[in-house]
Amino acid sequence: MEGKKMVAAGEELEKTQKLDFSGLSLDTLPNPRVNLASITKLDLSNNNLESIPESLTARLLNLVVLDVHSNQLKVLPNSIGCLSKLQVLNISGNLIESLPKTIEDCRALEELIANFNKLTKLPDTIGFELTNLKKLAVNSNKLAFLPYSTSHMTSLRVLDARLNCLRSLPDGLENLIRLEVLNVSQNFHYLESLPYSIGLLVSLVELDISYNKIAILPDSVGCLTKLRKLHAEGNPLVCPPMDVVEQSVEAVREYLSARMNGSAISPNSMRKKSWIGKLVKWGTFSGAMTPSNVRMRCENDGLLQSDYRSIDGLATPRYMGRFSPRRLFSPRR
Repeated sequence: MEGKKMVAAGEELEKTQKLDFSGLSLDTLPNPRVNLASITKLDLSNNNLESIPESLTARLLNLVVLDVHSNQLKVLPNSIGCLSKLQVLNISGNLIESLPKTIEDCRALEELIANFNKLTKLPDTIGFELTNLKKLAVNSNKLAFLPYSTSHMTSLRVLDARLNCLRSLPDGLENLIRLEVLNVSQNFHYLESLPYSIGLLVSLVELDISYNKIAILPDSVGCLTKLRKLHAEGNPLVCPPMDVVEQSVEAVREYLSARMNGSAISPNSMRKKSWIGKLVKWGTFSGAMTPSNVRMRCENDGLLQSDYRSIDGLATPRYMGRFSPRRLFSPRR
């Protein structure tokens, strides 16, 4: 049966330039009697491969899709950097602890799917090179952080980093202006806060922060005008309260927008001024809501309702650390 499938794969290759060796329980790769430079898609998934020969990937010069998910790979060959036309790389379901730095040479890459591995970190400069990446899926690994360079993946649409050990999100999130889906759920007791810059993800449609240790959502979340799905269950949320979150995304937006407006007349308003300027620039916050205008509206219209307390109103010893300007606005270390 396996022999027949290999023959069929060879015949298929002649027609479509795709080679399928998936599900054959292979421990080693056969030597295909074809011109490797002609292959555009190679499927080696669902086998028992522990390695991929350097010489093989070095000759796959026109490869667009490489699927090696569900094997026993511990490393990727350094020669993967030769795949200058590679657009989709699926390495999920392996035993890989780190990615070779040469992966940064795959500059045409649009999808990197590395779920269910043992990754403890990504290359520090990966985001500076893989600027065409649209989907980064690294769920179910052991990542403690995402490199700062992730914020330079300006083409990114989907970022899936659930089921890791994330302690924070990288600075510079506001650069991800095309990001539509952000999933950082199930980092459990590790992830305790979100950066204020999350409110500048102007294209965000879905945000999943469920099952973390987040007590307070940044007020800037109220500026995510395109947000349609918010999953926040399994967090010890106090702001906004869970009864507000359970109502609707719009209820959360109104609650946090009101807090943002109210905080503009507090001493913290001067510290948030730079962020308000950025939100005005991106059109997510009314330019008319300057600190002086807010003060006048609060005095004349009673904008600060009792339902919404300013940051000062929560500045008790219990909450002081969470609302510290240094915690909210300083770069993460």
